[in-house]
Amino acid sequence: MEGFPEKGIKMGNMTIKDIAKKCGVGVSTVSRAMNNHPDINPKTKELIMKTIEEFNYVPNNSARNLKRIQSKAIAVLVKGIGNTFFSDIVSGLERECQKKNYSCILQHVEEQEDELDIALHIIKEKKLQGLIFLGGSFSHPKEKMEQLEVPYVLSTIRTAGENCEQYAAVSVDDFKESYKMTEYLLQLGHERIAILTAPKEDESIGKLRLMGYAQALKDKKIPVQEELIGYMDAKKDRYSFQTGYKLTKELLKKTDFTALYATSDTLAIGACRALKEAGISVPDECSVAGFDGMEAGEFYIPSITTIRQPVEKIAKATAELLFDMIKGKEVPRQLVFEGELLERESTAFSSCHESVK
Repeated sequence: MEGFPEKGIKMGNMTIKDIAKKCGVGVSTVSRAMNNHPDINPKTKELIMKTIEEFNYVPNNSARNLKRIQSKAIAVLVKGIGNTFFSDIVSGLERECQKKNYSCILQHVEEQEDELDIALHIIKEKKLQGLIFLGGSFSHPKEKMEQLEVPYVLSTIRTAGENCEQYAAVSVDDFKESYKMTEYLLQLGHERIAILTAPKEDESIGKLRLMGYAQALKDKKIPVQEELIGYMDAKKDRYSFQTGYKLTKELLKKTDFTALYATSDTLAIGACRALKEAGISVPDECSVAGFDGMEAGEFYIPSITTIRQPVEKIAKATAELLFDMIKGKEVPRQLVFEGELLERESTAFSSCHESVK
């Protein structure tokens, strides 16, 4: 304890900065320890709590309570806002926040932007109680994650890195569900199955869906052919009807296929339009399948065969995890929901294995 307290600081008058300095950690780490945040090393937490007890540190409860009153809000940071599936998730999160009398701040994050930098800024600006990261991938270094002073949950995000299992996360198994859809098309007799997917450099759920497609083909001893893969352009394309339309027209110019699997329903609907303009009947001459289970796919003609994600369950579980963490409760690290394959009008058995051109 040599050299401390400093500058005349008395045992009972220490600040959170003094505690942080004594323990050799940042103020945010002390805050997480005091608020029972799960993302903190147990030994570090023990040291901090022991130091707090030793120096009789008492937080300014009136200030802390005032901050809570003023900041009864959470933020949802969304990568891929153009995908209507995320719009459905956000709507569900907003309903759950309303039930808890919390406000929900929506923040769009461009693909090239660092969501963590934006999160750190918005926490200071809005004095948030918690954060939800929605969409994209997550592979930030642990040191940077520790700068977050509030609880956070990852929803429908691909996590990577050595600490990914420590995050509180909610999703479906995108690899498994994509495998399921590809296997279904194979069972219909299709072997030349085209796919519309994320950019080549993508590290998010789009990559997992492409990997599921590839593995299903390999398990049936069918080679994965690059000419059957329609990659989105990272700088220009989004998960939209227009992108599905454009990618399908490009595929039709260079190869033939009897089925097309689009890794989102928006892409699938755009693909159907391109096929119709090319004089190709869906599903008689080419089956089309999507992913997500968006409402528009049900009412499109033909209705889109898809993997339906349980949107309401995902939104509810995400919000409940976050609110439990705000209360300091222990929560499960990973919640994985099952998708549902909905067989609709856009898929059919391959007729004589003839390909479309």
